[in-house]
Amino acid sequence: MQLDHLLIVGSGIMGSGIAYASAVGGFETTLCDINKDSLYKAKKEIEGMLEKGVEKNKVTIEEREAAINRLEYTTDLTLAAKEADFVIEAVPEVKEIKQKVFKQLDEYTKKEVILATNTSTMSPTEIGSYTRRPEKVIAMHFFNPVSKMKLVEIARGLETSDETAEIVQFVARKMGKETVLINEFPGFVTSRISSLVGNEAFNMLMEGVGTPEEIDRAIELGLNYPMGPFKLGDLVGLDTRLNNLQYLHEMLGERFRPSPLLIKYVKAGRLGRKAGKGVYDYKDENRGG
Repeated sequence: MQLDHLLIVGSGIMGSGIAYASAVGGFETTLCDINKDSLYKAKKEIEGMLEKGVEKNKVTIEEREAAINRLEYTTDLTLAAKEADFVIEAVPEVKEIKQKVFKQLDEYTKKEVILATNTSTMSPTEIGSYTRRPEKVIAMHFFNPVSKMKLVEIARGLETSDETAEIVQFVARKMGKETVLINEFPGFVTSRISSLVGNEAFNMLMEGVGTPEEIDRAIELGLNYPMGPFKLGDLVGLDTRLNNLQYLHEMLGERFRPSPLLIKYVKAGRLGRKAGKGVYDYKDENRGG
């Protein structure tokens, strides 16, 4: 099976990070988005990541130039899909959006092309049902920031074939990632644990157990987490965290009921780093790290 040209659909934080990893891993890479401004921003971010890689001696100048030359940016999903050997979708975690994208991908890609979804909670079985090739649909859960995080959590749907799982592991490893292969269940492994910890941190903050700084520090130093739950929530996006919890609450029950304080933060527009303010205020980077 030919695996030269990867298509990444969605140029947000995750999509641009996956495109970076794909290009550095040696794949010809097309990043597609309906929004030209988002694509322009992604291009600048990817080139910035490559420049930082050179500065830190993690990427050579030659590797940077080769990666840049492997990257293309387009708003034409139909044309990009026809040229792709492998697809990773990284659009927002909204059922209707994913359904529309996968129906388009199923129509325009070659029949043998694997369609992977970068999701932390949604069902690859259900997403596969939007296509005529459910055996070639699988979840590839990358972690933010993709350029630094080593893991890709690969979740098989009900009808995902063994061949698909093997090829996806190969692609992830060529990107320089470690993999775990699991069977689909709501929240997979990492999102279930991370959602519980992050939600409980909000409950503790609401109860006055400690300040965000104190709670984050306790988790980092006492449990050896590299990043406290509030710092991580602000990085991921509190709206994303809330969406994940609402889905897990619906699927798995009361232990995932979102904290009222988390709901209040999202209603106030305090979504995290991307909004300039979440639990911490990022207009002053001396706070919150």
